Amino acid sequence: MAIARAVVTDEDLRTLLKGATADDRAMAAHKVCRAVDRENLTQDELDRARDILRLMAKDAAELVRRALAITLKASPVLPRDVAMSLALDLESIAIPVLNYSPAFTEQDLIDIVRQGEPVRQVAIAKRRALAPGLASVLLEVGCEEAVRLTCGNDNADLSERQLTKTIERFQTSQPVLGAIAYRQSLPMSVTEKLVALVSETVREHLIVCHAVSNDVAHQISLGARERATVDLVEQAGHASDMAAFVKHLQSNGRLTASLLLRALAQGEMRLFEWGIAELAGVPHHRTWLMIHDAGALGLKAIYERAGLPARLYPAFRSGVDTFRAMNQDGLSHSDQFQERMLQNFLTQPEAIPREDVDYLLDKMDRVTSSAKPKGKRRTLN
Repeated sequence: MAIARAVVTDEDLRTLLKGATADDRAMAAHKVCRAVDRENLTQDELDRARDILRLMAKDAAELVRRALAITLKASPVLPRDVAMSLALDLESIAIPVLNYSPAFTEQDLIDIVRQGEPVRQVAIAKRRALAPGLASVLLEVGCEEAVRLTCGNDNADLSERQLTKTIERFQTSQPVLGAIAYRQSLPMSVTEKLVALVSETVREHLIVCHAVSNDVAHQISLGARERATVDLVEQAGHASDMAAFVKHLQSNGRLTASLLLRALAQGEMRLFEWGIAELAGVPHHRTWLMIHDAGALGLKAIYERAGLPARLYPAFRSGVDTFRAMNQDGLSHSDQFQERMLQNFLTQPEAIPREDVDYLLDKMDRVTSSAKPKGKRRTLN
């Protein structure tokens, strides 16, 4: 047979097919597989070689099938039907092929994952790259270890929704939560959920690598999620997609008047604008114009449309006016900006809920006692 004649002899092929012992056939199988993988075969020779591989996959001896699986685990020469046969074989035979073989289609691997055998799910999760559909199924039905490996694979493109559902599914599994936390990048909403659930060590990683302060981590872990969200936006330099961020807050019932009041008091105008737009169901550009309208009617109209409490309108009105005045005076980039905004809210006669006053006083203490310069704030243009 014309398969790598210089390397594989007719005697090797006879031993492979009719060898007296499993050891002899396994040695011959290894030699033939190496030759098939390394030689530059014609299409006719490749077809013949694959016929021989199919015979190996049917050998009664586990040792022969294992030699085939290990030697050609990552080879493009291995036919898809042989790869599927090996994938359903004994674990020692299936695992190398499931880890590496390019012969499978994405649907092949999805079907194997859905069969629910943890060992095979884990083997597939260890593949270097995971297609989106395969990664989604692993997260949906995979065992804990398979999910941990999938979450820890930065070559797997996992959406915010997938990560959120995984956190909900494994909210008590520190291995899975840790794997998510150590991904190279995380949506802000996912980071926020993780801080409340992970161990102290992983929380420290989130603080260092995902712009979460110790104060935010502590607040979230205690359940003070609403006020921590403003701090999280501030620490992260504002969400890159504020529209998506406020939608997330609204879907969780946390886009409240209290949250927006606290945001405005700290000069977080971008969050205030997008929050009002989301609550009012009005496009952001129109909301922006109504908030920053020099007249008195624009803000009031959009405020009422957003369904916010009438008793708090004077506080919001005062905050917007103060922000505009400081911006016009060129103070919006100054170190005293946040301190002035907070002072305005704390000294105005309008009644602000006690819990918000306590929060703002706490912020005032932090601002006045901090030696670090504050970052720049967003201007009206």
